[in-house]
Amino acid sequence: MTKLSIAVSAKDHQQGNPHAPCTLVEYGDYQCPSCGHAYPIVKRVQKHFGKRLLFVFRNFPLSQMHPYAEPAAETAEFAAAHDKFWEMHDLLYENQNRLDDALLFELAQKLHLDPAELREALESKEFEPRVRADFSGGVRSGVNGTPTFFLNGQRHDGPYDFDSLVEAVDRVLE
Repeated sequence: MTKLSIAVSAKDHQQGNPHAPCTLVEYGDYQCPSCGHAYPIVKRVQKHFGKRLLFVFRNFPLSQMHPYAEPAAETAEFAAAHDKFWEMHDLLYENQNRLDDALLFELAQKLHLDPAELREALESKEFEPRVRADFSGGVRSGVNGTPTFFLNGQRHDGPYDFDSLVEAVDRVLE
C-alpha cells in the first residue's frame, strides 16, 4: 500500500474538522470525468461522517489529456488567495462539462473576484508553483491517475463509489 509522502498541513485546502480521526485526501483534476463523477460522492461521504472526517483537496492536473485542468487549478488557487477556494472548487466541478477560458472568468465574476486580476494571474502563471507543488507531492506519493484518494496517509486502492468509501472510512475509524 502506498503512503502519502507529504503530510497534511495548514497549507492544504481543508474542509471539515481539523481534529477529525479520519482524513480523506483527494488528488484531483478539474477536467477529469472520473473526478467529476467522484465530486458528489465525496460531498455525500463528508456529510455522512460530519465532524469525524477532514477532507483535503490537492491539485493533480493531467494537462496532456485535459487542456483546461491546469488553468482551472490555477483559477482555484487564485480564488484561494481571496478565501474562496471551496466555492471555486465546487463551481469548477459543477460546470465541468463546459470548462474553457470563458467559464473561468465567468466563475470568478460569480464569486465577486476580478476577472482582469484572474487573467493577469493566469498569464503570469502566478499560481503555477502551488499547483506544481501539489502535483509533485502526488507523484512522490505514487499518484498516477485521478482521482486518487488517501485515508489517514494510506492510498485507497479500492473503488470510490459511496458505499466503498464509507466502508473504507469506517475501517479507519474502527
